[in-house]
Amino acid sequence: MRVVFTGGSGKAGKHAIPYLLSQGHKVLNLDLVPLDNPDVYTLKTDLTDSGQVFNAFTSHFNMSEYSLPHAPPLPDAVVHFAAYARNLLVPDSEMFASNVKQTYNVIEAACKLGIKKVIIASSETVYGVCFTQGESDYHSFPLEEDYDCDPEDSYATSKLCGERIARSFARRFKGTDIFAFRIGNVIEPHEYALNFPKYLADPPSRKRNAWSYIDARDLGKLCHCAFNTTGLGFQVFNATNNTITLREKTKDFLQKESPIVKITRELEDYEAPLTNMKARKLLGFEEEHNWRDYVKEK
Repeated sequence: MRVVFTGGSGKAGKHAIPYLLSQGHKVLNLDLVPLDNPDVYTLKTDLTDSGQVFNAFTSHFNMSEYSLPHAPPLPDAVVHFAAYARNLLVPDSEMFASNVKQTYNVIEAACKLGIKKVIIASSETVYGVCFTQGESDYHSFPLEEDYDCDPEDSYATSKLCGERIARSFARRFKGTDIFAFRIGNVIEPHEYALNFPKYLADPPSRKRNAWSYIDARDLGKLCHCAFNTTGLGFQVFNATNNTITLREKTKDFLQKESPIVKITRELEDYEAPLTNMKARKLLGFEEEHNWRDYVKEK
């Protein structure tokens, strides 16, 4: 496919894009800073400007495409990862306005240009604990996509607004698939050795991430799986790897760590509390990078 990828120079994108290239996709990166990848052109684009978004979506993917006998076709898919990635990068009002406007502009342009596959980045934070003030408990486990999301922070609220925008456009533009990925804590390859020993030594420190994660390369694979799944319309998917970031079985740990929180169904032995079960069932996602393959047991 021809894929426009926004925010591809960021932590997740710089690993997800190489996976997409390995599957034969062509990628144009829309970002404010270049991606350090010679196979991907970066078009500097302000996504809060609707006109720039429409123009970028109809752009050549690189300079060599001028040699084609005809103008290249429209993209087949859009992956929208660009955003302020958390609170406290800019004032909350600026972060909220920018994130929501970017998402609106990207989805509107894709739908009105007839692009039938759109993936947007939502967030684990919508489950209401990651950026809560002080201590807070989840409502229930596992965290599934029909959860009653009630975050108190502006970043997570901006992501919920993005999900609502996606749902609205998917209803209006029949036949368009718009998938919102509630992305877990993104782990780059070098971070297994750097961070996971600390996670294992201090389990409570991972509560805000629901003891779950997504390998940045597997996030690229999840996008590829979404490209190959059609006819679902608007959907929300937890974007995580399969397992909890502990060596203890999930149910045993949760009953000990969060005894007042209800477990609503049987769990796989080491299932991530922020479960990717829906993505496995509907998108056919199979992880390639389980943290246990990179972190030796002592």
